[in-house]
Amino acid sequence: MRVRELSHEERPREKLLSQGAAACSTAELVAVLLRTGTKEQGVLELAQAWLAEVGGICGLSRLSPQAILKRKGVGKAKAAALLAALELSRRLAAEELKGGAILDSPEAVYRVVAPAYLRERTEVFGILTLDVRHRLIREHVLHRGVRDGASVEPGEVFHRAIMDNAHGVILWHTHPSGDPRPSPDDVALTRTLAEAGKVLRIAVVDHVVVAAGGFVSLRQQGLLA
Repeated sequence: MRVRELSHEERPREKLLSQGAAACSTAELVAVLLRTGTKEQGVLELAQAWLAEVGGICGLSRLSPQAILKRKGVGKAKAAALLAALELSRRLAAEELKGGAILDSPEAVYRVVAPAYLRERTEVFGILTLDVRHRLIREHVLHRGVRDGASVEPGEVFHRAIMDNAHGVILWHTHPSGDPRPSPDDVALTRTLAEAGKVLRIAVVDHVVVAAGGFVSLRQQGLLA
């Protein structure tokens, strides 16, 4: 169904203004940015098809400007609007990181990590250092690329935590495959670091795997004591 065939209050732009952004689907928000479709596809259909092809908003955020411009029906003005919106979302996440966000749930970890790192085509591993109230002190990226159990040294993890005077750390890493389920190596590394943290009295609060398909908390899965 094309936008003109929808009732006035259900059209993406009008719905956004009357009900707020939270009431709109991702496709509706993308449609607002694109404004118009093509002869073959209405703007809402164009947005829905594009998101389905690239794997949702996370896939869209990983596209280069050149790849976006190649999409039929997306010219320079539309591409610029879309790229600006995606960059603003990433900068908002960065501001939250700087602002001492309270990381008391895996959902909160996902919100600050995903916008910045889901664009990466290789795995990224890092830590978030926390104060006694689970407020973020600093974010550290420790490894990029193919990782095995020997790629992340406990000394490097806890050196950063000690320098930040941290009470605890949250481990996180991305799965570029889009599947957030932890591997046996992820579980083994988590347990190794948790044991090292006990000696230093720096708690490993959680290990969150972040992917386009969502996130998995090893603590919630019962894989971290």
